[in-house]
Amino acid sequence: MTDVAAIVERCRQGDALAWEALVREYQGRVFAVALHYLRDSEEARDQAQEVFIKVYRSLDTFTGDGFLAWLLRLTRNSSIDRLRRRKARPPASDVPVEESTSLSDPGPSPEETWWSDTRKQLVHRAMNKMSEQNREIIQLKEIQGLKIDEIATMLGLPIGTVKSRSSRARVELARRVVDLDPSYGTP
Repeated sequence: MTDVAAIVERCRQGDALAWEALVREYQGRVFAVALHYLRDSEEARDQAQEVFIKVYRSLDTFTGDGFLAWLLRLTRNSSIDRLRRRKARPPASDVPVEESTSLSDPGPSPEETWWSDTRKQLVHRAMNKMSEQNREIIQLKEIQGLKIDEIATMLGLPIGTVKSRSSRARVELARRVVDLDPSYGTP
């Protein structure tokens, strides 16, 4: 997508095709961030839908550049809120699989695509063993592709702190990958 501000402006004017293009462009990233925090694909799907509802309702508050950072910050914050609510009010009971109905797309889901690649599986397993702080930095910088200054703004940290955390996170990730697969990276 070349000009996000123009697409957002068209969405504000009620252009349904622009809204569809915006959602399609960013739905995978929103899902990935929600999955990172919630660690449950169904909850992440629900959270992604809620995020896009919030985005639609608050498009007027977005101004200028940085749409991706704004969107991912909204996703992060609402996912953390969802975790807090879950801890405060755990579900009374789970619905048995036999009783649930599936309305999902018959094509591969984002997580199925993600899990299909063996290297990505290894990295994902390694990330699960990382500290929460380092995992968050890797998720935002390396997977979501945010810039250091965008991450600093999102997390409310100085740029230098984000840079050092990013460096430490990459080192920890490499160490975890090698711990899981000692042959990784050797000829």
